Amino acid sequence: MTERDGLERRRLLGALGVGMAAGIGGCLGDSGSKGDENDENDNSGAQVYEPTMEIEFEDGGPFSFDDGERCAVCGMPAKEHSGTGQLVHENGLAAVFDSPGCLFAYTVSSTPDSPIAAAWTTDYGTRDLIDATAAHFVLITDEDAADDLMGIDPRPYAEREDAVSFLEEWEAEDLTPEEDIIVGLEDVDLEIAEIYRGRKLPDE
Repeated sequence: MTERDGLERRRLLGALGVGMAAGIGGCLGDSGSKGDENDENDNSGAQVYEPTMEIEFEDGGPFSFDDGERCAVCGMPAKEHSGTGQLVHENGLAAVFDSPGCLFAYTVSSTPDSPIAAAWTTDYGTRDLIDATAAHFVLITDEDAADDLMGIDPRPYAEREDAVSFLEEWEAEDLTPEEDIIVGLEDVDLEIAEIYRGRKLPDE
């Protein structure tokens, strides 16, 4: 294990932590706007997230993992959901996710130790795993219109034009690309992540 360096959070290619942690609750209702209004600011399930597995990583593509491997943020089986994602640190420690919202939460709420070597998420259109560090995420916020099984999630696309096309067809909200509605993973901060996993994230 490498010696801890200085803290730098909320950047994809910043340093993240080492160890073993997995959320025990599902994603549904994790957004700060989900559930009873009295619980809107309840983030009792919030924590700092760390890698949950160690792999032999080879550059060039995503890694394989067992069907029972659980999301590092919410604890749900990652392969049972259509938003499967994963990332690996330079030291070989890795984490998998059942949704892009959980990938966001891990990215902004982790302790530093080893930089991220690579990350992948599921393209919303093709359902293929794509490079998350080069993906274009559409930041929708209308949870009722989204009707996502695991709680509202951003919409990742490999190609920006596909993200723009989705946004043009999204009638639930008056959103445009010029409003920073399409972002890269490096742009994701705590404020953005809280849209999708508010109760899984600690207060600033």
